[in-house]
Amino acid sequence: SWEAAKRVKEGLPDLREIPSAIGGERETRTGVILAKSIPAKNRGVKTGEPVGLALRKCPELVLAKPDFRLYTASSRAFMDVCRQFAPVVEPYSIDECFLDMTGTELLYPDPIETAHELRRTIRDTLGFTVNVGIGSNKLLAKIAGDFEKPDKVHTLFHHEVPQKLWPLPVRDMLGVGHATADKLERCYLKTIGDLARIERPRLQAIVGKKMGEYLHRCAVGVDDSPVLATPEDAKGYSVSTTLEDNVTNYAQAHKILLALTDSVASRMRADGAKAFGVSVTTRTLDFQNRSHQHKLDDATDITDEIYDEVKRLLSELWDGRTPLRLLGVALFDVTRDHTEQISLFGEDEQKRRQRALDKTVDELRSRFGSHGIVRAGTMDVSANVAKKHKAQLDDNQKGEDRS
Repeated sequence: SWEAAKRVKEGLPDLREIPSAIGGERETRTGVILAKSIPAKNRGVKTGEPVGLALRKCPELVLAKPDFRLYTASSRAFMDVCRQFAPVVEPYSIDECFLDMTGTELLYPDPIETAHELRRTIRDTLGFTVNVGIGSNKLLAKIAGDFEKPDKVHTLFHHEVPQKLWPLPVRDMLGVGHATADKLERCYLKTIGDLARIERPRLQAIVGKKMGEYLHRCAVGVDDSPVLATPEDAKGYSVSTTLEDNVTNYAQAHKILLALTDSVASRMRADGAKAFGVSVTTRTLDFQNRSHQHKLDDATDITDEIYDEVKRLLSELWDGRTPLRLLGVALFDVTRDHTEQISLFGEDEQKRRQRALDKTVDELRSRFGSHGIVRAGTMDVSANVAKKHKAQLDDNQKGEDRS
């Protein structure tokens, strides 16, 4: 929508009215679809799928390159309009936020009309459309906002849950990924109503105690989480890249993983955080995803320490021959407590030097940009990783199987 609004101002065709998408390179047919228009969706194009597959489904698909400066500016303008209507606004993602309207009843006695006023203000001042969902908590408002699009207002109050929420497929539940949905459907739990009606212990036996409790509460419309004016600290950091050429040996994979590790560790250090957990993800040509993770004894923010663990995890995860089309690195179990166990065997001087090196590299990049300095072992891959792929920050992850 933001790219389309910009192009309309320039007198170009409206991307929202034709099969179009953001992401990837048409010439090389690499990368993934980051967003798509409704006409493209109707042709079967899906967010997150490879560009090559999307072009096979829809050969006339118009592809636009990502413009993160435009997205940042549009997001800021969008949030500023929302803050004119509500005393507390919580960003949920770059293009979504929650508004807590508590206490505004005298100013805005009709929530539905207020939502339409907000929708019209954004459309008329910024040139793009939004959906507005109204609910008595964040969960219901979020689900309502994902109902029929575009440029619509929907409600989902508690008394509407049986009518509007329960008929939806389990895959539409916030926090339910493909693996969990497949597991539920194999147990004949097809709709959200099925989740609401099944006994909680039986549901927990299928998906686990924590996930079962979460799904049951969501299915009956219960959500106690407040709208936060100040976002919570990130609980994890991750980055992945879809590869132009298939990786078929460890030497290739290690170069790419070093670039990814360098990127994600630098972002974590910028937030003053360290991680106890390291994870590696791979995807094969037949789109089989595998991941391996490990918990460290001590939290770390040192690139070389994380990279050593990344290489070890890859050796346990991959045979070094099966072609890979995607690699990813994630850091989890994040802490901002900087206490560290002292070693008695002389390793601390090496850590001090590694940390000093990382600090110097971070400072140079902040002054001269991410391409200003790269590790020698990643020179042929770092630029492509930085150029083509946006790191995904796992802020406030609520579902264990969130897709």
